[in-house]
Amino acid sequence: MQGYLARMDEHIDPTRFAVHRSNVRGFDQAYVLERSRRGSSSPALVCVHGWPESKRIFWKVIESLAAAGFDVIVPDLRGFGDSGLAADGFYDTPSHARDLHALVHDHLGYESAVLLGGDLGGPVIQEMALRWPDFVSRMVLFNSPLPYDKERMDGIVGTRPPRESSDYFIRQGTDADALAAELSTEAERRRYIATFYSSRFWAHPGSLDAAEIDFHTEPFARAESLRASFGGYESVFDAAKRSEQPMLARNSRTKTLILFGPSDHVIYPAFDLMAAQVFDDHVGPFLLRDCGHFVPWESPHALVSATVAFCSDLLAQT
Repeated sequence: MQGYLARMDEHIDPTRFAVHRSNVRGFDQAYVLERSRRGSSSPALVCVHGWPESKRIFWKVIESLAAAGFDVIVPDLRGFGDSGLAADGFYDTPSHARDLHALVHDHLGYESAVLLGGDLGGPVIQEMALRWPDFVSRMVLFNSPLPYDKERMDGIVGTRPPRESSDYFIRQGTDADALAAELSTEAERRRYIATFYSSRFWAHPGSLDAAEIDFHTEPFARAESLRASFGGYESVFDAAKRSEQPMLARNSRTKTLILFGPSDHVIYPAFDLMAAQVFDDHVGPFLLRDCGHFVPWESPHALVSATVAFCSDLLAQT
C-alpha cells in the first residue's frame, strides 16, 4: 500500500521531471525532454496537451514512453503552464503548430517526430501533419476536434457535441474578458477549472480525486494564464485573433492511431466514427473502457501500450 501511495505522489509531483526552456519563437516556452536510454537514434514523440490542461496531463506516461525507446518531448503551449505569454498576442492553432515545429525541429534538431495529442492538442498536431508532412511520421489522436466532412460523415449519428456542454466554449470565445474579470481570485479560477475535471463529466466518473484535480488546476491559478488560455476559443469566433488560416482538413497521408475515451461528455459522441473518415491511413478506432476526455491520465497503460505497438517498427530501428 505504501508503494502505491508513493507512486501516486509521483504522479502529482510538479517537480517530477526537469523543465527546459526555449526562446526559438520569441517567447519563453517550457518543455520536458525525457530521453530514451537507447541512444541518439531514438524517435521523437511529441505529446501535446489540450485545454484545460498543461504538460502535467502526461505525467503518468512520460517515463514509460521513454523506457519503450522514445525521446519524449512534452511542451507547455504558449500561455499555458510554465510557458510565457505570446509576444504577438496570438493563441490560435497555427501559432501553436509553428511553435512546436520550431521547438522540435529547429531547437532540438529532430528531422521527424511522432505526434500525440487530444483536445486542443489534436488540431495542433493535425495542423503540423498537413503543414510539414515529411516531418510528421505518424500521429496518435484521441478525443479531439475534427474537420467536418459533410459527404463522408453523412448518416453518422452524434457528429455534434451535446448542446448543453457548449456553454463554456461560447463564453470563452465571445466574452473572454468579462469571464476572466469574474474569476478575480486564485480560488475562483481554480474552482472554475476544477469543474471540467469533475462536475462537467469530461472525465469518467471517479477518475480523478481531489489531490489530482488540485494538481491540474494549479497552472491556471494565475490570472494571465487563464486569460491567455481563452485565446484559442476566441480565434474560432474572431478572425482578428488568428495569425493565419488554420489547416484543419482531411488527411490522406499521415498514418494515424485513433483512440477514444467514450465517457467524454464534451467531444462528439461519434468521434471514433468521424475520425475514421478524416484519416485515410488509420489504425483503430479503439474505444477505451471507463475513460473520458483525459486519456493520458485516465488510461495511461492503454495509451502507452497502443502507442508502442503502433510505432514498433520505428522503435525497432533504434
